[in-house]
Amino acid sequence: MEFSVPQDTESKPRVKVLPRDETREHLITIADMLAKVMDTTIRIPGTSWYIGLDPLLGLIPGIGDALANLIGTIILGLATRLQLPRIVLARMSLNLLINGTVGAVPIVGDLFSIWFRSHTRNAALLREAAVKSDRETHTDWFYVAGIIGGTVVVLLLAIAFVMWLVVKFWALIAGG
Repeated sequence: MEFSVPQDTESKPRVKVLPRDETREHLITIADMLAKVMDTTIRIPGTSWYIGLDPLLGLIPGIGDALANLIGTIILGLATRLQLPRIVLARMSLNLLINGTVGAVPIVGDLFSIWFRSHTRNAALLREAAVKSDRETHTDWFYVAGIIGGTVVVLLLAIAFVMWLVVKFWALIAGG
């Protein structure tokens, strides 16, 4: 004799989406404001370009980029509080990682921060995911897979280059 347990036939959403309310709108506004402060506060005279606190903090040797990324994690925290899908959080984290890694290179990293604007990208991702309950995440998965794949390719190329240098150096020493 078999016993069957009645099951709920309604499909439950994978991610709980909070209803639009004042708190949600307030958190989105905070993310937008923080992104503006970090990426586009000051207009560069004579151009249509804007810079923010991120590239300016990047000019401080050692701790500037770390401090800028630490401030950027506030947007990530807001996204977590809004219970956004994990793939969106992963994409936002990758944006911060890219900005922090390239930003660590003096001058070039600061110019990259002006162009890349990781905080603005993250605020846009937060806003888009927060207002759409049925957000498609295929592009997020492709982005994350592309970043990981690109990182692996760059790493393998770097290893191959180092091995090539070692072989050439060895040949120079042994044959010389």
